[in-house]
Amino acid sequence: MSFKGINSVYFLGIGGIGMSALARWFHHEGYAVAGYDKTPSPLTDELSQEGIEISFEDNLESVSPIYKEDLSKVLIVWTPAIPKTSVLLNFFESNGFEMKKRSEVLGVLTSSHHSIAVAGTHGKTTTSSMIAHLFKSAGKPVAAFLGGITQNYQSNLILNTQKGEPVVVVEADEFDRSFLRLHPNEAVVTSADPDHLDIYGTEDSILEGFREFIGLLGKKGKLYIQTNAAYRLGEKALPMDKTRFYGLRSEGIKAENIQARPGSFQFDYVDGDKEIKGLELFIPGFHNVENALAAIAVCLDHRFTENEIRAGVKSFKGVKRRFEIHVNEGDLVFIDDYAHHPEEIRACLSSVIAMFPGRKLTVVFQPHLYTRTRDFAAGFSESLSLADEVVLLDIYPARELPIEGVSSAMLLEDIGSGSKQVVSKDRLMDYLEQNQPEVLVTLGAGDIDRFVPGIAKWTRSRLNPTEA
Repeated sequence: MSFKGINSVYFLGIGGIGMSALARWFHHEGYAVAGYDKTPSPLTDELSQEGIEISFEDNLESVSPIYKEDLSKVLIVWTPAIPKTSVLLNFFESNGFEMKKRSEVLGVLTSSHHSIAVAGTHGKTTTSSMIAHLFKSAGKPVAAFLGGITQNYQSNLILNTQKGEPVVVVEADEFDRSFLRLHPNEAVVTSADPDHLDIYGTEDSILEGFREFIGLLGKKGKLYIQTNAAYRLGEKALPMDKTRFYGLRSEGIKAENIQARPGSFQFDYVDGDKEIKGLELFIPGFHNVENALAAIAVCLDHRFTENEIRAGVKSFKGVKRRFEIHVNEGDLVFIDDYAHHPEEIRACLSSVIAMFPGRKLTVVFQPHLYTRTRDFAAGFSESLSLADEVVLLDIYPARELPIEGVSSAMLLEDIGSGSKQVVSKDRLMDYLEQNQPEVLVTLGAGDIDRFVPGIAKWTRSRLNPTEA
């Protein structure tokens, strides 16, 4: 893993979840690393503490000379989120620096090492993180670039490179067709539901993107694909001689004897005659059991022992904001999840209902993107209807401008819950105080995560009023 002649790397948009993982890897490998981002965040704070120089000013004065003067030794990694008017972007472009997108850098890394790429419109972060954790916990060499912060390592980069040439695990992002720049030896496809229609235009187009991703596998490649995803992509798109199917009810790799408990799931891994009974997974959710099936299958093909699998699954703590249980004590439960697609919401809420049967379920959901809200309005309303009480925040626009007639309120009519309303962010805590939810779930990929620490603290104060 080296870039010939390069000794310094500068990141434009270093605070992004994928960009920061690469910055950490280059720093670990001994390169001089620095970067720019628009605003500080917990991630940029952590990078600074790790010794990476970060600026929040878009000007040349903020950049150390080593990243400006000898362009033959500097690599610029940039994200399209950086505006075209950026002073730094224009400086590096006009002066002939080598510039690569994050996906291109991952392409270089995956082309030079045995790599496992995990794709899917949902499930890829947890599955790639679990594969990486199983490798590391078993003491096997690995370098993993993830799209979330793992609870085990508090990082989006997992390394165990002391024992030989590492297997590279990457989260293969379908957004902007980035995953088509990778060179996987093994691929996992966790789901292929329509999403990112603002990029792809049609459902058929995104399915074709996944077919192209699968086509990147070499002659000796392996594909692990969830059964519903396989059905959506079609049998003709799959290299059947090197494809393995998995799912909760798959005819191939499947889970049996699933038991939902308040803080965990127990299940048996079954693949024909191969069984591992009584596995304990402490990141709850039927969807996470399914993610675990893929991770286990990959690792068994890498000759992991049953004990290594059992220990790794049991010790995996999950990823921040993926079915993250903040409070589960007494009569009160608070869970936060990144879910921002109807299928993700359905999977999350179905699991919560199984874990806490008969309990009143309140959901606070912040829709992400005007286009996604418009394109999947019916699906959002249907999946949110699983809750007894639904609170909608305004749409988080991210990169988009408002679309006339598209708002959170458009979801209300078709939500079948007994209580449903739109609440402004500045009134959310007052609403919760007035309604005292029993089992509370916050969902969304916008800035709803900023409320999570306060909600967790408030929920615990209800358990111990004298300590509030």
